[in-house]
Amino acid sequence: MSMSNRKGGGKTRTVAGGGFNLSDTTTTNTVHPKILKQARQSGQLNLSGRGFTTVPDCVWNLNLDLPEEAKTISLDHSEERWWEQKDLTKLILASNSLNSLSEDLAKLSALVVLDVHDNQLTSLPKALGALSELQRLNLSHNKLELLPSELCRLSNLTVLQLQNNCLAELCQQIGDLHCLEELDISNNRISELSAHVGYLSRLRKFNLAHNKLHSLPREIGDLRCLRVLEATHNSLESLPLELGNLCRLEELYLRHNRLSAVPNLSACSSLKVLHLGNNCVEEVTAGSLRDLPSVSILELRDNKISILPEEISCLEGLERLDLSNNNLSGLPYCLGNLSHLKSVVLDGNPMKSIRRDIIMRGTNELKKYLRSRIEDPPTTSSQKVVEEGKAPSGLIGDQGGLDTHTIYQFKALDYSNKQVSTVPDDVWEVAAKAQLQSINLSKNALTELPSNLMVVVDTLKELYLGFNRLTSVHQDIGLYLKLTTLDLRNNKLESLPSEMSSLQNLREIILSNNRLPEIPEVLYNLEKLEILFASDNKIQSIDVSGFLRLKSLGTLDLQNNDIGQVPPELGNCTWIKSLLLGGNAFRNPRPAVLDKGTPALMEYLRNRIVT
Repeated sequence: MSMSNRKGGGKTRTVAGGGFNLSDTTTTNTVHPKILKQARQSGQLNLSGRGFTTVPDCVWNLNLDLPEEAKTISLDHSEERWWEQKDLTKLILASNSLNSLSEDLAKLSALVVLDVHDNQLTSLPKALGALSELQRLNLSHNKLELLPSELCRLSNLTVLQLQNNCLAELCQQIGDLHCLEELDISNNRISELSAHVGYLSRLRKFNLAHNKLHSLPREIGDLRCLRVLEATHNSLESLPLELGNLCRLEELYLRHNRLSAVPNLSACSSLKVLHLGNNCVEEVTAGSLRDLPSVSILELRDNKISILPEEISCLEGLERLDLSNNNLSGLPYCLGNLSHLKSVVLDGNPMKSIRRDIIMRGTNELKKYLRSRIEDPPTTSSQKVVEEGKAPSGLIGDQGGLDTHTIYQFKALDYSNKQVSTVPDDVWEVAAKAQLQSINLSKNALTELPSNLMVVVDTLKELYLGFNRLTSVHQDIGLYLKLTTLDLRNNKLESLPSEMSSLQNLREIILSNNRLPEIPEVLYNLEKLEILFASDNKIQSIDVSGFLRLKSLGTLDLQNNDIGQVPPELGNCTWIKSLLLGGNAFRNPRPAVLDKGTPALMEYLRNRIVT
């Protein structure tokens, strides 16, 4: 009986790369000839998860030993010619029980990829240095304490993964890996980084997270190709000025350190993402903000910041700003002028100059409030002439209440608080020509989605329909693919159409004060959703599985509903930075826990998970 049809006492499984089933009883230190044959044909061999304690000799001798098919004579010309075998270029030995690798590794000199992650390796053979063609090496999740200098002879290596080992240092020869583009040394015991890393001139991604670093060498500023630097969960108290020389750096993660100031990033003109949460920053200086013109995500949560300077307006591309759990009592009014800003998280600050109800309305309402506090400078006659030349002037709408120039200039229409059930046709004519991005129809008497709204279906990004008489939302809402903000508060909605699943750019939705018995299922399909307000409805339960799909969700308001139980698993949604649950029927968590803020609440929930 052939091996492919043999039945054993263990489970039958498919061996990767083998194309046939093998019983678990075969997971000894042997490899089936058919797998070896296929490896010679493809140049790839996957032996992961087979329980090996040592690598069989047939693997090291794969291209040296005479294969079984060569020992018999066949007149069948359809047989593949065994002598046309390929050198092994990819070897995967992951998830076994290997505690060492043989020096025979040198026999596989053509290897391009070697993956031995998730084993029990405590050391590496000197033969590793003989793999001159090697480009990708995965040694993660082992028990390595030292790296042999021979590893640094791999002149073609582009990816080196060393995370989750027991390394206390990197050998100085690490700088000899001139082709290295990705280096991951996270989750080790490294307390000092060699200055020789500065010679890794092609490095693009560098992960130092979860080590014991107190400082970084000045030479890190020589990594001019670096795009991503991950240094969270260390003990960094300061950063070298040379870090600001990384002109191609796009993402910088420095959470959970001991930094007391925003680092000098004067030449980091490409920086888009900066995470500085969970540090000891007390002040954000005007100069540090001027150095961040391209940043779109700025995370400063869990620090000691008491004042945010006016220079925050220099961050014209800012989209997300997380200031939660600081000492802020107010915000600069100019923050309201940042047109790209979609999310501001302020949970856990002692805000005094801004009412809580304004903050709870969401980012757009907060921005409007801040803008309203800015005093407009007097306009000269010459300025008026210039402005009037930008767009056609005139008054439209009932009683001529709208200025077409303003609509064209800001690509926004405010037709709120008119108490109308329909919007005049001349308003829609201007809306179509102006290619509007924002429309406010709140505080009217609308009973359905205006049909003429379709004139801006290709441009509309923000739609405000709060305080109307909507009992349902027409399925055509799914056609507004660029929509990022949707306000449906204070209506009579009991559900949302499934067609909304196409709104994959939606980041904020306000559903407060409706009649929803549950969070509409369609919302769990909106992967970019960041803000969800659903307070003052009739929601009875929390679907944790749905929220686990919303990895971008930062703010969730479920206050004043009929929720009878809070699932502890909700605490696993660690990306939620502001969670509001007050005013519901549940007894646990108690109000005292809710009052401690979101981080304490999430930790409380996680501690109640039964494993």
